[in-house]
Amino acid sequence: MSIVLLAGACVLASCDGGSARGPAGSPEGPAVRIVTLAPHLAELVYVAGAGRQLVGAVEYSDYPAAARQVPRVGDAFRVDLEAIAAVRPDLILGWPSGNSQAVLDRLRRLGYRVVDLEPHTLEDIGGHIRLIGAVAGTEEMADRAAGDWDGGLAALRGRYGKLAPVSVFYQIAPQPLVTATGSHFIGEAIRLCGGINVFEHLAALTPVISQEAVIAAAPEVIVAADFEPGPASAADASPLQMWRSWPGLPANSLDGLFVIDPYLLNVPGPRMVRGIAELCADIDVVRRKRGERSSLLPVQH
Repeated sequence: MSIVLLAGACVLASCDGGSARGPAGSPEGPAVRIVTLAPHLAELVYVAGAGRQLVGAVEYSDYPAAARQVPRVGDAFRVDLEAIAAVRPDLILGWPSGNSQAVLDRLRRLGYRVVDLEPHTLEDIGGHIRLIGAVAGTEEMADRAAGDWDGGLAALRGRYGKLAPVSVFYQIAPQPLVTATGSHFIGEAIRLCGGINVFEHLAALTPVISQEAVIAAAPEVIVAADFEPGPASAADASPLQMWRSWPGLPANSLDGLFVIDPYLLNVPGPRMVRGIAELCADIDVVRRKRGERSSLLPVQH
């Protein structure tokens, strides 16, 4: 699985609920040997100030750069118990949507202290940073990082949240065509930007939908998570290519087609502030253009 596809897997799987739980009787004192079982969890450990305590991580844990040097203990979907034993962790951070529950339970039975971190809302991300700081003894740095996260969200919400609404379709993946609904943290990001998710009320968090459904929804903005192009030409490989052949789409007439780095919006970590800022700016471009066009319409008497 490529690293970009893993970002897609993270956004597809990591939103069933928000939780942070560990077994009763966890050892006292800060954790000094931490293992993370998902790439975004390694990122959270570093931002919480505990990067020096990270002794094991899964494949594709590559941000920040120092995470690339950490010994591997499997990938986000497969855990190597022997590799975990070799690094002797006193804390394991699990990702229940990506990790097998049977494996997490087995790690607990083996005596490891396991804490599950499952982001559901944007607020959960700041909470997880603080929790990691609490268990790793790096509260001061973690509180500062979480405060930056909270402040960044508040600033964006204050700038964009009450502006004129713009209809938005967010494309997680083109084949199959997958989106995020209002219950997903990406749906929350769209609302923060003053956007209206055209699939806000679907039941599933990341449903597979049809191209016809998007066309019928007539979004003014289409934002697609980028992906690694294959052997086809760059134009053919664009995740937006399928929409360019529908000139009647408002997103085409308003120049509202945008691509975003999946690591800035699909991965539940501190880089999302940058991704949400980019999303808000894209939506605002269309909002302003729509307003300019409306001002040119003749007044009806």
